[in-house]
Amino acid sequence: MQNLAISIRISDDLFIKDPESTDLGKRIISKSIELLDELGFEAFTFKKLGAAIGSPESSVYRYFESKHKLLIYLMCWYWSWIEYKIVFGTINKSSDIERLKIAIEILTKPIKVDNSFIHVNEVLLNKIVISEATKVFHTKDVDKENDQGYFAVYKRMVQRVSELILAVNPSYKYPNMLVTTVIEGAHQQGYFAEHLPSITDKKRGKNRVCNFYSDLVSKMIS
Repeated sequence: MQNLAISIRISDDLFIKDPESTDLGKRIISKSIELLDELGFEAFTFKKLGAAIGSPESSVYRYFESKHKLLIYLMCWYWSWIEYKIVFGTINKSSDIERLKIAIEILTKPIKVDNSFIHVNEVLLNKIVISEATKVFHTKDVDKENDQGYFAVYKRMVQRVSELILAVNPSYKYPNMLVTTVIEGAHQQGYFAEHLPSITDKKRGKNRVCNFYSDLVSKMIS
């Protein structure tokens, strides 16, 4: 994958200036991921981000209107990357079952850094998605933001995996619900394993989450 020129595009509505277009913009993305992981969304500010990159706070505002839109941008980047991994991982597979199995593995296995994107730490970004995603969806403006297409990337990725389920079993009635259950459940199990290990069966160094959801999907659609 290191030899491929991969570009992930995010809706123009989420930024004022495309952060991927400049070195400063990429530094903003890179350091915002580190700070959000370290501080959490509530304590994270553009003033702290500016200090961390050695640039005035105003320079961050030239790229993003608010930290909320920055968080949505990062979520969209993550799900675009996951979608790219699913497409890349399944493109040459002829079996519908094998394609679905690969997609479920990508959604549930531990994240590794992808050297195609040197300014993004995907492992830290995954942690942010797990801990902060509700702050993207659970807002008073969610319907308005949905109408504006802010969540199109996530919905497209869910639909892509849903189509893999229907390719295996065209009569299955709940593909979207099953996909989002796998995504959110796998994230929760990872969080529980780190913070509340007594309420999960996930063990360090073992792919129990992946195995559980692969087994769940297989039984649900059979």
